[in-house]
Amino acid sequence: MSALDARVVVERGAFRLDAALQAGPGEVLAVMGPSGAGKTTLLHVLAGLTALDEGHVRLGDRELDAAPRPRRRTAPSSRGIVLLGQEPRLFPHLSAHANIAFGLRVHGATKEVAASEADQWLWRVGLDGMGRRRPSELSGGQQQRVALARALATSPEAILLDEPLTSLDTETAGDVRALLHDQLASTRTTAVVATHDAVDAVSLASRLVVLEKGRVTQAGAVREVLAAPATRFTAAVAGLNRVTGVLRAGRWESEGVVLAAEGAASAHRDGEAVAAVFRPSVVGIERAEADTWTGALRLAPSVVEGEWLARVTRLEQTPAGVRVRTADPEVAVDLTADRVAELGLAPGLPVRLRLDVGDVRFVAVS
Repeated sequence: MSALDARVVVERGAFRLDAALQAGPGEVLAVMGPSGAGKTTLLHVLAGLTALDEGHVRLGDRELDAAPRPRRRTAPSSRGIVLLGQEPRLFPHLSAHANIAFGLRVHGATKEVAASEADQWLWRVGLDGMGRRRPSELSGGQQQRVALARALATSPEAILLDEPLTSLDTETAGDVRALLHDQLASTRTTAVVATHDAVDAVSLASRLVVLEKGRVTQAGAVREVLAAPATRFTAAVAGLNRVTGVLRAGRWESEGVVLAAEGAASAHRDGEAVAAVFRPSVVGIERAEADTWTGALRLAPSVVEGEWLARVTRLEQTPAGVRVRTADPEVAVDLTADRVAELGLAPGLPVRLRLDVGDVRFVAVS
């Protein structure tokens, strides 16, 4: 087991990636971020496929890369790091067994040892009896299992997983995710998992780094980061609302929303920017006093703590029902489908929202 330590700076035109991460020996670290945040570039630097402009990559007691001076660059094949991406990239002309054995042979195993180890790994990833099949005869999930077996069979010091479940259907992704969890735990392989899915982070990793626009916006234990999101992206991934406001005289205010926040006032300075974090399921919703925005504004009562007027922007299907998106401020409300039908909700309709301050967690805005 080897610890991974890196500070990665890469500049590509107007985009600049500047991120630091550390993973202890045998630890699984998740890296989350929206498309274009720099996740793949970060993994490619760790794997040796992209050169550093500045920083370092260290694995155990070895310095693999350094820049700008003195410059060091270790070839991908000599790093002890394996990169597994969205596509399995199996050799199409080789069987599943031969694909796994090939990696072992490249690393010096004899033909007999490689064959025996490949048999063992096929059993470990649930493909016992399928070793003779070529990739074209396997499902996407089965191909990804073979790719994982090939990667771990060579006992790498670290493995990098670049959204390996994205191309799989939900059920298959769940099966492969469970397999990943079991094999990473049993082999104690240091791993970095780049993903956009909170389920991957929660089920696979102990710590989480959030990467946005090339920089780390939050890092820490997975549970702590998702419970107190520092940005709107992280809140969305965690399935939470995050609305930025200001604390003044024991009240939290944001775009016409006012909450009594005496408890939060003791933990934050008066006038400090503070985000209110709360679940979509705790927000109450009713039709406004009128069906037009101007009419609703005219009939709306004066400011009431914990209540505000909003406008429906869109409706989204969820596994449990419907998520109602509202604006000014942006707040999501989770309802059952029959409740949405009962209220007759539709985009553009004014609604009145309610929120109990006891369901809110206040987080300082960095």
